Amino acid sequence: MVNTEKGVGGTRTTFQEVTANDRFKRSFSTWFWMSMIAATVAHFALLRFFPKLTAADLSFRVNELEAVDLPPEVEIPPPPDQIQRPAMPVVAQTDLDEDITIAPTTFEDNPVEGLPPPPSQASRLGDQPVFTPFTVAPALRDPSRAAQVVREEFPDILRRAGIGGTVTVWAFIDDQGGVKKAEVNRTSGNNMLDDAAVAAVLQFAFRPAMNRDTHVPVWVSIPITFRLDR
Repeated sequence: MVNTEKGVGGTRTTFQEVTANDRFKRSFSTWFWMSMIAATVAHFALLRFFPKLTAADLSFRVNELEAVDLPPEVEIPPPPDQIQRPAMPVVAQTDLDEDITIAPTTFEDNPVEGLPPPPSQASRLGDQPVFTPFTVAPALRDPSRAAQVVREEFPDILRRAGIGGTVTVWAFIDDQGGVKKAEVNRTSGNNMLDDAAVAAVLQFAFRPAMNRDTHVPVWVSIPITFRLDR
């Protein structure tokens, strides 16, 4: 860099070296405005082409509370009265005649021709469930058919309602294996199931029971279970 200075003795010319720092200071104004223009253009482009932002819906819903009707209050009945203890038996004081006798029974007073015929064993057994001795128990002739009969007798209204249960049925099986009578031994708690079990047992066929080497009529207890389809 050349500097010219004037003085009394004349003009003096001096040479001064220019450094990089001096050049940078002189060009600061140019770089500053160029930077401002570039920053303005960059911000404009960023705002112009930046994707549109939308606010997410961060609200939440509150479920309204529904009033529930309370069940009616159950009244607990009072406890039953205490059972009175039975009175102690008292032996009656009665004088019995020692000469009292039972009149004799003779065929003259009771002729055989006038007596009713004795009831058969089958008719006596069929009146009501009684113990009947046998050595070989009766067995179903066709268990699969019996199971199908139970399914067919299962009331549809109870099946759809999901109500099942077990009924124990007394069955009177004659010496041919047929079911002549059936009645409820232990109820399921539902009359429709009890009636269906009795109706099913009346359709069963058995191999007759045997007492030694003879077919005999017997009473047996048969559990009938109505299962729900799964």
